[in-house]
Amino acid sequence: MPIHDSPKTTQAALVTGSAIRLGKHIALALAQYGFDIALHYNSSETEAENTAEEIRQHGIKCHIFQMDITKTTHIKPLMVQVLEVFPHLGVLVNSASGYTQAHIATTTPDIFDFQFALNLRAPFFLTQAYAELCGKGNVINVIDNKIAFNQYQFAAYLLSKKALAEFTKLAALEFSPNIRVNGVAPGLILPILSRSEEYLELRLQGTPLKIKGEPQKITQAIISILENDFMTGQILFVDGGESLTNVGLNAGDYDQTKV
Repeated sequence: MPIHDSPKTTQAALVTGSAIRLGKHIALALAQYGFDIALHYNSSETEAENTAEEIRQHGIKCHIFQMDITKTTHIKPLMVQVLEVFPHLGVLVNSASGYTQAHIATTTPDIFDFQFALNLRAPFFLTQAYAELCGKGNVINVIDNKIAFNQYQFAAYLLSKKALAEFTKLAALEFSPNIRVNGVAPGLILPILSRSEEYLELRLQGTPLKIKGEPQKITQAIISILENDFMTGQILFVDGGESLTNVGLNAGDYDQTKV
């Protein structure tokens, strides 16, 4: 059932980066759950309009907000604009994310700065603005199951997501009891289009459940967080068990007969 402030007041949810991909699925799921939707995008204008129309077909209010949230000075104004349209904002989902594959040795300052600006700084200051202007509700950070690993091939991206996971815990403590802050860490859900079938099969080999996840699995996790008011500071790994597989080398696998 939808979450309400009162029997007559429907809450809204701000979902960043919700014109396309996983953010779109999250916005649609929250709309179907009963939230009005503040749909944020940066450059995907046509896709944002299409997603908003799809949301409105469910009888839900949806308003589009364009903003480059890599610029810190844009963040509080975005929250102010959202609250002017949806004063009963009950949920912030930090879904917008940037992804660049680069080793430490090949990471440029521009790559580093962009990854941290979008993946960490934006959620940090959006959460700050939400706490200041709303005072209560829920923040959900979309992280990545890669935080369970040390994949230096994605150096700046992975560091920004690891930091976002730690920020989730810090914010949960600071803003309790009025605001709950949690995260979801997706696994193989929506790989970028350039990924080959061979790559996907490789990922499945390292996934205990041997299946690729669907966006619905992430939205189910988000709804369960919203429904469980005894959760804060938690990160739900929704990845078929992939994040459990980093066992390293150990004596149990060492053939003593060869010594």
